[in-house]
Amino acid sequence: MIIEIADFTVRAEERDAFAAALTQAAATVLARADGYRGHQILACQESPGRFVLSVQWDTVEAHTVGFRQSPAFAEWRALIGPFFQQPPHVAHFDVVATA
Repeated sequence: MIIEIADFTVRAEERDAFAAALTQAAATVLARADGYRGHQILACQESPGRFVLSVQWDTVEAHTVGFRQSPAFAEWRALIGPFFQQPPHVAHFDVVATA
């Protein structure tokens, strides 16, 4: 299992609308992807326009090939892309420890 971390920046005044769009997109589009295991959406208290999405995938390829190269990715971006102030920063992590 790997963890994808996507860091989003949106206009602070669109915080609630983006939160709703991201929640909907994750539940209806992302959750259908092969290799998807679960996700968490975090909204930053100090920076109202910053969100972090954590997604659990079976493999990096489940995200980078299976999802990103599927028609579902266009649907995903159509729902949340209009809010972006800049492209999201995305990276993949291995779980080293949990408590």
